[in-house]
Amino acid sequence: MTKEEKYDLVVALTEQMKEYGNFYITDTADLTVAKVNDIRRQCFENEITMQVAKNSLIKKAMEAAGGDFSPIYDVLKGSSSILFSKSATAPAKLIKKLRKKGDKPVLKAAYIDQAVFVGDNQLDTLINLKSKEQLIGEVIGLLQSPAKNVVSALQSGGNILAGVVKTLQERG
Repeated sequence: MTKEEKYDLVVALTEQMKEYGNFYITDTADLTVAKVNDIRRQCFENEITMQVAKNSLIKKAMEAAGGDFSPIYDVLKGSSSILFSKSATAPAKLIKKLRKKGDKPVLKAAYIDQAVFVGDNQLDTLINLKSKEQLIGEVIGLLQSPAKNVVSALQSGGNILAGVVKTLQERG
């Protein structure tokens, strides 16, 4: 790989890191070409972009992208593949699915909306992450719940409430 090709790859990785905001670094060493091609096909089907690169180039791309990637630097050893996705959980679900057939790919680290997850033991946590939209929806639902209860109580007890108000007026 020439110096210019390496530079172009770092620029491309940096742009993908900024564009997607989520990426997973996995270990796919010792997999056959057929298995790697199968992983690439499944990535494509799940709208995940897979990129294999040298660890030093991945590190340079992270440094160029800005942000705190320092916890990830320690896992950049051996063979590394990067999975980019708009969905924070799609790569984790794919890795889990692929692991039913074998012991690879192994999750080295994940970067999800400025949060860093290091180690293969984080896979289940990543699968269960909720998106920003899901969390906002839950918060709105929780905020609406008390108001809906009050409105419902007022509507269902309309006649009773009118009687209570009338009695209070007559006393005054």
